[in-house]
Amino acid sequence: MKLATLRDGTPDGTLNVVSRDLRWGLAVPTIARTLQEAIDNWDSVAPLLEATYEKLNRGDIADALSFAEQIWESPLPRSWQWLDGSAFLSHSTLFRRIAGKVLPESYRQVPLMYQGGSDRFLGPGDPIPSCTQWGTDCEGEIAVVTAYVAMGTDPIDAREAVRLVMLANDVSLRELQGRERDTGFGWLQSKPASAFSPVAVTLDELQGRWSDCKLHGELTVEINDEVLGRPNSGKDMAFDFGQLISHAAHTRNLCAGTIIGSGTVSNYDAATSGVACIAEKRFLETLDGRTSFTPYLAPGDTVRIRMLDEFGHSIFGEINQCVISAPKKSEEIDAVLPGVSHA
Repeated sequence: MKLATLRDGTPDGTLNVVSRDLRWGLAVPTIARTLQEAIDNWDSVAPLLEATYEKLNRGDIADALSFAEQIWESPLPRSWQWLDGSAFLSHSTLFRRIAGKVLPESYRQVPLMYQGGSDRFLGPGDPIPSCTQWGTDCEGEIAVVTAYVAMGTDPIDAREAVRLVMLANDVSLRELQGRERDTGFGWLQSKPASAFSPVAVTLDELQGRWSDCKLHGELTVEINDEVLGRPNSGKDMAFDFGQLISHAAHTRNLCAGTIIGSGTVSNYDAATSGVACIAEKRFLETLDGRTSFTPYLAPGDTVRIRMLDEFGHSIFGEINQCVISAPKKSEEIDAVLPGVSHA
């Protein structure tokens, strides 16, 4: 089934069941008011949501609303945890190569992961605040929403915790990452609010696209209506979601509703598939001997992230965001901070 959250002025929105073709949405407050409530009570709630989903697909519900005419939040407008991995080693390899380094063997054995802000996500159509000097970049990713996961759960058992799959735009501020990397304390300012696809999808709905605990499909990322890339999200993924979830739960329990990200989708044949972030394109341009590079995002630019099925229909709906100028105070504060190192 497909689930979404309608913006209604409350922090967590209203849970909606969405038809397979993304034409209709139906609020289901008598089943679960919010998606977090549904995830918390999944075993009892899921069959009721599924029954509603089947009726909606048959056209048996008269009071459904047009999906395209509503304003949607990210499926979880806020979450207990947002833990983003780096499962595509081609992405890490490029970053290291540009720095004149080789990929450490440990990267192949243990996934990288950081804890992002989850108190408030951007909606899939919300603007991205930015200053030009921040080096604002999009990152097209796959994310999953988990059930409760006990500390120490192994990677195979962790696969059973995946409840829903979404697309993500993990916004990165490349020109701020250098100084935060140098502190050794991890990302904060360089990782502002992320956005997720309007629709979260259960595994059974993905059919053959979900195998080996990975989502297989072309993730299309466009900047200003021009395709940046269509990398395959199942290809070259070194760590599956079971491994990522297990890694996150190594020393802690994970609450139901935890979101785990794949990291930027990236393929080794990026020259053919394209890329899912501007930084990778700039790295490829560097390796090609270019002296001018694709610019990072600036106010007025647009970002579009989607995945289509074999019939050309959108599976998750679209992340479709514009970039706007950040508040003036942010720009003034940034001007007096220590210098940045370019990513």
